Amino acid sequence: MQVAGENENPFTPKGYLLRYWRKQISNNLPKPDFLLNKASPLTAAQSAAFSRLAADQSSLTTQLPNFCTQANLLCFPDLTPSLEKHDSNVNFNSYTNKNFTNYGTDRLGGTDAFKSYSPNDNVVVDTFRRYSRDATGHNDKFSTYATESNVVDQSFNTYGTTTTGGEGKFDNYNGQVNVPNLRFTSYSDNTNGRKQSFTTYTDQANAGDQRFTSYGKNGNGASNEFTSYGRDSNVMGSGFMNYGENGNGANESFTSYGTNTNVPENTFKNYDAGGNAAAESFKNYRDHSNVGDDNFVTYGKKSNGVEVGFENYGQSFNEGTDKFSGYGKDATGANLDFKIYGVNNTFKDYAKQGVKFSSYINESKTLEASLAKKDNNKWVEPGKFFREEMLKSGNVMPMPDIRDKMPKRSFLPRVIVSKLPFSTSKLGDMKKIFHAGDDSSLSKMLVDSLEECERAPSPGETKRCVASIEDMIDFSTSVLGRNVVVRTTENTKGSSGKIMIGEVKGINGGKVTKSVSCHQSLYPYLLYYCHSVPKVRVYEADILDPDSKIKINRGVAICHLDTESWSAGHGAFIALGSSPGKIEVCHWIFEDDMTWAIAD
Repeated sequence: MQVAGENENPFTPKGYLLRYWRKQISNNLPKPDFLLNKASPLTAAQSAAFSRLAADQSSLTTQLPNFCTQANLLCFPDLTPSLEKHDSNVNFNSYTNKNFTNYGTDRLGGTDAFKSYSPNDNVVVDTFRRYSRDATGHNDKFSTYATESNVVDQSFNTYGTTTTGGEGKFDNYNGQVNVPNLRFTSYSDNTNGRKQSFTTYTDQANAGDQRFTSYGKNGNGASNEFTSYGRDSNVMGSGFMNYGENGNGANESFTSYGTNTNVPENTFKNYDAGGNAAAESFKNYRDHSNVGDDNFVTYGKKSNGVEVGFENYGQSFNEGTDKFSGYGKDATGANLDFKIYGVNNTFKDYAKQGVKFSSYINESKTLEASLAKKDNNKWVEPGKFFREEMLKSGNVMPMPDIRDKMPKRSFLPRVIVSKLPFSTSKLGDMKKIFHAGDDSSLSKMLVDSLEECERAPSPGETKRCVASIEDMIDFSTSVLGRNVVVRTTENTKGSSGKIMIGEVKGINGGKVTKSVSCHQSLYPYLLYYCHSVPKVRVYEADILDPDSKIKINRGVAICHLDTESWSAGHGAFIALGSSPGKIEVCHWIFEDDMTWAIAD
């Protein structure tokens, strides 16, 4: 079988890589297609041209779109203001990756509807600057906004601000999104007699950040409903400020914030602070969530004649760091009722009179049995971690979703990578090259990758971030020697289902060995975090369909025998029911990740 790239022009980046491989790796084993196919697609001429531009970074940034296209990188489009105007009723069925500067300003009556805005896309970058601002008696319906997309960078500046009458409905904002970076600045602020509802905001999202700066602030006689914010999301950072602040005669309700989340980072500031003669309720905040950090500042503070109800705050599976301050403080004529406060840290600075606590749970061990272990591992996908004894022929076990969900990119040639800045001290230069705004998803990608690459290694770990295959070869051979082989799981068949283990082979005779594992980082070009930890065993296993017993995949698994330095809250211990140093932990090598080992 022809190996990828063997007939490559020797002057292309891939041709150079093949020569480098033969020079640095001492065996003649087949070269892996899955890795070589990630090499830069640039031609020899393109590589030379972009290498010259990279030497003068100001020149490269002017050629960024062409560079990204030809080198197969992840880059975000530069948005420019839109001059489109919409002065009459509009019913949009589909709207993708555009920029709305002004939609429906000063509208009188009528109804506008958006059915689908940038759904099911890979990289979504758009801004919605003004929607129905200064309208009177105008109704708005927004059904879905960028749902089921991958990498999302969105800014929604104003929705229904300074409107009179009418009704606004927002049904679904960024549900089931992977890696969102969302900024919603103002939703129905300074309105008069307007009813608005927000049904779902980033439910089932993964590993991102979102901010809601203002919802119904300074409203008069408004009715605000927010049903769900960040429910069932994983590792989300959320900031929600100014919900109904300084409202007059408003009715406010917030049903669910961060329910069933994993490792949330939530900050909620100013819920109906300074309101006048309003009724407000908050049903669930962080209910059934797992660890994380939460900060809730001011609920009904300095309000007048407010009927305040908070049913449940943070009745969590595993305590995180929770702080609640300013509940009804300095309120006048308020009726404050707190039914359940289920956290384990601090509740301070609340009204000393008029507050009724039905239940305050001060110790996590007193939580009801319904919050117990059988649901404690819900955020660890079945089969993500397993014990070594499961790798036996005939065993049936769950397999997690091992598919690569990151945007497809290629490595850059080493000659180009070596000229590009990559350090915290050079962050400004990096942002300039890739056109990353200060508050954008791209900027966060750069920062997150730098933090991971620059952090100190864990005890016993040797680590390096590599941005070219040549760098990966150098690191792996520095740890393991030149007689090495790289492996990954053959395909993604069996993902998210039951599998049967067939023939199992222990790498290096099944002995305790060293390996170098490499995992993707989210970055404009392919960047891998490679690390070696001591005391592992590596296996290859045939994966069979459990019903037909037919081989569908060839999996690579690694078992970590020393878990002493792992965090007690690591998902492996939640899933397997143990603690650091007590058990070994195994996992599959996912699609597009890989592990290097000494060749047998």
